[in-house]
Amino acid sequence: MDMEFSRKLPGPDELKSLNPVSSEIKKIKAERDQTIKDIIEGRDRRMLLIIGPCSADHEDPVLEYMGRLRKVQDKVIDRIFMVPRIYTNKPRTIGLGYKGMMYQPDPEKKEDLLQGLIAIRNMHLKTAEQTGFTCADEMLYPENHVYLDDLLSYVAVGARSVENQQHRLVASGIGIAAGMKNPTGGDLNVMMNSVVAAQSAHTFQYRTWEVHTKGNPHAHIILRGYVDKYGRNIPNYHYEELMECSRLYSERGLANPAVIVDCNHSNSGKKYLQQIRISKDVLYSRKVSSDIRKLVKGLMIESYLEDGSQKANEHCYGKSITDPCLGWQKSEDLICELADQWEF
Repeated sequence: MDMEFSRKLPGPDELKSLNPVSSEIKKIKAERDQTIKDIIEGRDRRMLLIIGPCSADHEDPVLEYMGRLRKVQDKVIDRIFMVPRIYTNKPRTIGLGYKGMMYQPDPEKKEDLLQGLIAIRNMHLKTAEQTGFTCADEMLYPENHVYLDDLLSYVAVGARSVENQQHRLVASGIGIAAGMKNPTGGDLNVMMNSVVAAQSAHTFQYRTWEVHTKGNPHAHIILRGYVDKYGRNIPNYHYEELMECSRLYSERGLANPAVIVDCNHSNSGKKYLQQIRISKDVLYSRKVSSDIRKLVKGLMIESYLEDGSQKANEHCYGKSITDPCLGWQKSEDLICELADQWEF
């Protein structure tokens, strides 16, 4: 192999022993995991709101954001159940650029995977201890899921990963809700095939083990828009696409039909302020169609302390260094509006 093996990283058990999860956090996670499953199954009719920064870049602003979000969650708990985004791995279209805190715990310094692994576990653990939130992360590298599996309550499989066999198989055995995004080219059948795979039982190699899974009945779809052959962003959150998703679920006879609409990415053309309009548009579709009301379980919104985005070396506290996000005041106002407009 033409690789330089520079150092051996600690395994998941070793890292977990350095930062163990308390019995109280285990209980909170179990309760939150079940609530999310109840929402996917339709037993709990509240909105599932997956919200937070595009990428978790620095611990201090992320923890401040989570503390603010906790206070808003307490206000709207009867209508909205929040799962904060703490995304520590970032896919890169051409493989270059900032790949997330796991790789660069300091975005302005070179990669350091050892410190990155420690940093992401610390951040998820501190969030749970300080706010009671167990969070969502993207499963960009399936073999790394076990470093955080005792702290995560939701996993997203991204648009560039959803066709990959290993992602689908691992999603079938993680024991928590898994959202499968439509691919960047927009093919809904590819997305549905990923849900079929994730809901099915499998035998495969995971890390150094032969493993067996029973299938994940809480795997579901996330609509995030797509890019056409001319490079144009095309949304797929409208009434017609939602009805088509309902049809595709019925056609395949899958368990727990559910859709989460990602209000940013290609749905907004990365125009982050459009998330406000898009989220309300989705709620209107739910209002006028009982089928869509049963199908759409919630939204995904990119939100941080400050509006927009910046380069890593600009040092604006709480402003995204990847995709632009809604700032705090707009986020808080939107959450309260969505709580008022959500129909059970």
